[in-house]
Amino acid sequence: MTSTTAVPADPPVDLWSPRLRAMTVGSVALVSLLAFEALAVGTAMPTVARSLDGLGLYALAFGGPFASGVVAMVASGIWCDARGPRQAMWHGVVWFVAGLVVAGAATTMEVLVVGRVVQGFGSGLVSVALYVVVGQAYPEQLRRRIFAAFAAAWVAPSLVGPALAGLIVEHLGWRWVFLAVPAVAIPAALLVQPGLRALTATVATRPPAGALARIGWACGAGASAALLHYGGQQRGVLAAGLITAALAGLLVCVPHLLPAGFLRAARGLPTVIGLRALASAAFVAAEVVIPLMLSRERGFSPTGAGLVLTVGALSWSVGSWIQGRIGSPRSAATLPRAGLACITIGTAGVASALVPGLPVLPAVLSWSVAGLGMGLLYPSLSVLTLEQSAPAEQGRNSSALQLGDSLAAATVLALTGAVLAAGASPGPAGYATTLAVAAACGLLGLVVAGRVVPRPTP
Repeated sequence: MTSTTAVPADPPVDLWSPRLRAMTVGSVALVSLLAFEALAVGTAMPTVARSLDGLGLYALAFGGPFASGVVAMVASGIWCDARGPRQAMWHGVVWFVAGLVVAGAATTMEVLVVGRVVQGFGSGLVSVALYVVVGQAYPEQLRRRIFAAFAAAWVAPSLVGPALAGLIVEHLGWRWVFLAVPAVAIPAALLVQPGLRALTATVATRPPAGALARIGWACGAGASAALLHYGGQQRGVLAAGLITAALAGLLVCVPHLLPAGFLRAARGLPTVIGLRALASAAFVAAEVVIPLMLSRERGFSPTGAGLVLTVGALSWSVGSWIQGRIGSPRSAATLPRAGLACITIGTAGVASALVPGLPVLPAVLSWSVAGLGMGLLYPSLSVLTLEQSAPAEQGRNSSALQLGDSLAAATVLALTGAVLAAGASPGPAGYATTLAVAAACGLLGLVVAGRVVPRPTP
């Protein structure tokens, strides 16, 4: 008679298990800091421009970091695929912190813009590296939950970031909007470091062929994005000319940075990345027009209009939480379809606020539906990107996902500005047009959502 010794089962792995706890806390903290800084700067920048007498460089203070972030996303993807996420993460944190220090200590607007560009480059490196960390450090069954945590890390700053930044500007001075963040960013990066060291111990390859060309195309896309941002701040013939030139530059450069078949919604990864871009365009277009529409057409105060946006942010968090607790759906297209259906219905329903006889409540509820759809969609597309990426391509594909998202948002912001500025003043026709475009983007995504499922391999 033989006896067997029971082998103890491995302890269940969770986001907060000892092996992943520090990585989770550090990663979520970094995402939250990136989100806070992106939102807080908008609150502080009018005071900064007055203090440094730099109103002429106001647009560049936003367009510059966006452009450098585009380049950094591509560079980070190449770097992560060649050597793992550790170096890209650390360099990103260093650039991010250095940019904040330069901006916070600036005595001229020119120096502040330089700091913002450096900060934007660091943000781009970190944002892509974090996705690769998820792909390498977290088992597949936890990826929906960690991406839900990332979504929550964006929602919290969207709720309190602008108000907190305003208090900092009023009581401590605008410089502390920049200088306070490094005190948290460095400890957060240190929490992630032990796990990164284990992930990258065996990774050391040369960058793939064509990496230098991709950086060149990224520089072209970044310059076009900055021009697009600047053009969106202008009016009349100048705005039209700059936006046209910027869009032409993006059409030339961006196809070299996204998967082949992106524009025709080829099955699998190209459609995954395309859906993220369409959803971003839809949500941003509606989000930009809501405060203006409610204040001018319904007499809302800035606080009241902001609270409506808060409803969307909260429902986004709820949607992320829901998808994080759903097991593997029967089809990979289930959550994208549900999310895009909510975005389409929600952005279209916001237009009910333009009907004078109707109460505003249906528009507010519609916006909460759109936010719920974003919460269902965004993390699920992030998970699909990693699932459909070979280990050596997680960086490249994660950068493409975020690049499509960012450029779609920038494009729709510029075009929305042009539509709203077309008349003597913004009016119902401009709002309705913008919301129709938003709903059309969501509907187009819904039509092609089934193509996120790749063709079966023979």
